[in-house]
Amino acid sequence: MGLKWTDIQDIAVALEERHPDVDPQYVRFTDLHRWVCELEEFDDDPNRSGEKILEAIQMAWIDEHG
Repeated sequence: MGLKWTDIQDIAVALEERHPDVDPQYVRFTDLHRWVCELEEFDDDPNRSGEKILEAIQMAWIDEHG
């Protein structure tokens, strides 16, 4: 079973593992959306995300990165 948009914490961990040298605070939502969709474990409709979900993922990633 793959990652869905609602798996915010798991997505943040996966992004931190895949992009450890990126400061998530400065990632544009367009890039964040693309990177989530490119995750091997990601298995959800790319069109089901919105600004609130992307913001939550970014905040969780910032916590992981810190």
